[in-house]
Amino acid sequence: MWRLGAVAFLFLLGAVWVARAADPDALWKIVHDKCVPDQEAHANPAPCDSVALSDGYVILKDIRGATQFLLIPTARITGIESPAVWAPDAPNYFRLAWEARGRVSTRAAHHLPDDAISLAINSEFGRTQNQLHIHIDCLLPDVQAALARNIGAIGPSWAPFPVALAGRHYRAMQLSNLTENPFIVLAHSLADAAAEMPKHTLVVTAASNGGFILLDDTANLAAGDNGSGEQLQDHDCALARATP
Repeated sequence: MWRLGAVAFLFLLGAVWVARAADPDALWKIVHDKCVPDQEAHANPAPCDSVALSDGYVILKDIRGATQFLLIPTARITGIESPAVWAPDAPNYFRLAWEARGRVSTRAAHHLPDDAISLAINSEFGRTQNQLHIHIDCLLPDVQAALARNIGAIGPSWAPFPVALAGRHYRAMQLSNLTENPFIVLAHSLADAAAEMPKHTLVVTAASNGGFILLDDTANLAAGDNGSGEQLQDHDCALARATP
């Protein structure tokens, strides 16, 4: 009986994932049709983990991986290409996502150092959902190690990172804190943000020497790069088993 129940549960999870992959508005429907109304009517964020109505975002446990969470705005914002995320008065969704990082350690049942956790948003070409969502999860162990080894090459302005990360070549810069909005920092570095932002992916993690690292890649479909910074994350969180 237990085995049948487990199989049925896994089948249900698979069906949910297939449905979400097939429907680019699935995340928006979860937030708009379920989480927000449940919070407003019953003070219950389900199926989200939490709903911050006044700040305009939810935290949702992703169906993939043991430790992955998503920050999703309650406003209709398609993705990184939306001027709403890099306007001067835009909410700092990366800072809000970083404040939720403790959930990753909780799900891992292991305290993770900040430089083991990352935030990622994919480009318009590297995502399956048309509602902005920031992935909150562990870094791949070799990415964490490469960033620590090459921390001296990361300065206060954008420059090419000296080694490939998950087979992709990123540029990197360091921020002292996340009071600066990474979306705005990225947009200000582009000659034409409106035209170029859809191709960019952005990853944020803590620097081993303090502050934060921003990583930026540009989608190049001809070269097989769809601009998916999420590829630097490990949804199995091997670092939870490797850190003391």
